[in-house]
Amino acid sequence: MKNPVVLAPMAGVCNSAFRLTVKEFGAGLVYAEMVSDKGIIFKNEKTMNMLYIDECEKPLSLQIFGGEKESLVEAAKFVDKNTNADIIDINMGCPVPKITKCDAGAKWLLDPNKIYEMVAAVVDAVEKPVTVKMRIGWDEEHIYAVENAQAVERAGGQAVAVHGRTRAQMYEGTSNWDIIREVKQAVSIPVIGNGDVSTPQDAKRMLEEVGCDGVMIGRAALGNPWMIYRTVKYLESGELIGEPTPREKIDVCILHLDRLIALKNEEIAVREMRKHASWYLKGIRGNAKVRNAINACTTRDELVNLLTSFVEELEEKQSVQAG
Repeated sequence: MKNPVVLAPMAGVCNSAFRLTVKEFGAGLVYAEMVSDKGIIFKNEKTMNMLYIDECEKPLSLQIFGGEKESLVEAAKFVDKNTNADIIDINMGCPVPKITKCDAGAKWLLDPNKIYEMVAAVVDAVEKPVTVKMRIGWDEEHIYAVENAQAVERAGGQAVAVHGRTRAQMYEGTSNWDIIREVKQAVSIPVIGNGDVSTPQDAKRMLEEVGCDGVMIGRAALGNPWMIYRTVKYLESGELIGEPTPREKIDVCILHLDRLIALKNEEIAVREMRKHASWYLKGIRGNAKVRNAINACTTRDELVNLLTSFVEELEEKQSVQAG
C-alpha cells in the first residue's frame, strides 16, 4: 500500500466501476463487495461477474463470505487460482439477517474457535494472503474482539480490519475506537480501523488515537471519492483541500455512470446509478427536485441531460449573483 487509506467493502456498491473511480482518487487499497462462497462454487453468473477486477484497481482485496468450512475453502481456492485479486478477505462483519442466519458474516463473532478453524483452513488452501474484516462483537454482552483477532493471527491471517460497532448496532450509534485500540495492542499483524471516519481529520485522529496501521472509509466515500483524495493529502502534508465544485461532482458522476454501463449494460447501470447520482448531489444547494427526477431516468442520455442541466442552471445563478 502506498498510503494507509482503504476503501471499505460495501455490498451493492463496490463493483469495479466504483472501485476504479475511488482508486483514481488515491486509495492505498480497495476492497471488492462481498461475494458468496456458494455463488462461486455453483458458478452463478451474477457472482462470477462480481469477480472481475481491472488491473488499474490493484492492490485489491476480494472479500468472500460463508458459514461452512468446505464451501469457504473451495471458494477461496477458486479466487486464489482464477482471479487477479491481491488479497482474499473473509467477511466476519456483515450484520444482515439473511447472512447471519446462514452462520456467515457477523455470526462468527460469537465463536473464536470457529474463527481459528475457518481462517486456518483457508490459509492452508491458498497462496494469496488471507485477511479478515470483523466487527467488535455480536452485541454489548458478547464483545470478543481481542480473542477473535488473536484467533485470526494464530490461524495465519495477515491483517484484520475492525469496524468499531457490534452486530446489534448495525450502522447506528457510535463506533467504539477504544476496542479497536485494544485489538491493535493485542496482535502483531496490521490492524485497519473502521467506523465513523467522515472527514480527513477523523482519519488522522483514528490513526493517532488507535495506533492502527490503516484507516478504512466506507459511507463517507459514497458519491464523494474526494473524501479519499482529501484524506490522503491531509495525512501526507496536513493540508486540507477544499470540497469539489458542483461541476466536478457531476463530471465524475457521469464518468462513474459510463464505467458502470461498460461493466453491466445501460439498463442495469442506469438503475443502479440512481442511488449513486443522489449521493453525488448531496450537499449541493437546490438538489431535491433533481434527486426526485433521477428515479424516473431509464437511459444514459436522460440521466446525463438531467444532471448537466441542473449544474448549468446552478452555474448561471451563481454568475448572476456574482455579477
